[in-house]
Amino acid sequence: MSEWIGQALAAVTRGETLAMATIVGAQGSTPREIGARMLVWPDRFTGTIGGGSLERQALDQARKLLAQDVRRHALQDYPLGPMLGQCCGGRVRLLVERIDAESLDWLGEAARACGEGAPFRLRADIEGPRLQRSVHPAVGEHLVDNSPRIPIPEVRALSEAIIPAKPRLLMFGAGHVGQAVARAFAPLPFEVDWLASREDLRPEAGGTRAEVLNEDELEACIVAAPPGALFAVFTHSHDLDYRLTRAVLARGDFGYLGLIGSATKRVRFERRLRDDGATDADLARLNCPIGTPSLKSKAPAVIAVALAAELLQLTEDSPK
Repeated sequence: MSEWIGQALAAVTRGETLAMATIVGAQGSTPREIGARMLVWPDRFTGTIGGGSLERQALDQARKLLAQDVRRHALQDYPLGPMLGQCCGGRVRLLVERIDAESLDWLGEAARACGEGAPFRLRADIEGPRLQRSVHPAVGEHLVDNSPRIPIPEVRALSEAIIPAKPRLLMFGAGHVGQAVARAFAPLPFEVDWLASREDLRPEAGGTRAEVLNEDELEACIVAAPPGALFAVFTHSHDLDYRLTRAVLARGDFGYLGLIGSATKRVRFERRLRDDGATDADLARLNCPIGTPSLKSKAPAVIAVALAAELLQLTEDSPK
């Protein structure tokens, strides 16, 4: 996620000075992964590196750095069990750095790269008192091995893959399930188009509102969606569900297609879809029932959580 780049740039542009705490090394069981970060001001912070004692230490280190002008960064190693009493027992290397007017060049470059929408890499190279931030194309020669094979004290660099464009999810339907999904996905790293054909059940959730279109317009949204888009179908009408499912399968270049319904509904849809020219390979890409099969509950909130978990796993496993 790249929102922190815009937040930091906006703060510095306003003349503010803040600190950033980033996990640059992690071994064993740790509360967050390499690249997790917080932005810290004297009176507030945003983001998380996992909470608990580690996060309290990071906040303390960041505010100490802000209170003096001698150093611009600090590296700190935390054995989570012996030092912080955290039962996860791993080890973390934390980079805390000052973010101010001197950071404008690399923040601006990173923000421009975000605006272009293509993945890029953000590097931090640490040599003694010197910290160098730089932005590079997302190609292999800028990779840094931050794996557990590297001893924590030897971690002197971080090369992060920054992917500005969030996966695009088009979800159809504004009933109980649609509203639960809208609420569940609001804080998640997806670009969500919430679309519906009617305005029953006051289709709004989490500060967002479904866009109400006619059925032809809903199908046109499928045709116009970018390659690799994700689709979730749970409208009030089986006929509309079928029409939208058929349209997604027809375009072929989608990243995910989920359809709400029972195993019986799937069998009936498969029969109709085959009659309309769908192949076995097409039908194998249809996820119906939607979400995690091992969860038996049909409560809207459970379906929403199951779908969120499924799509997070899918997008996390996709090649970067």
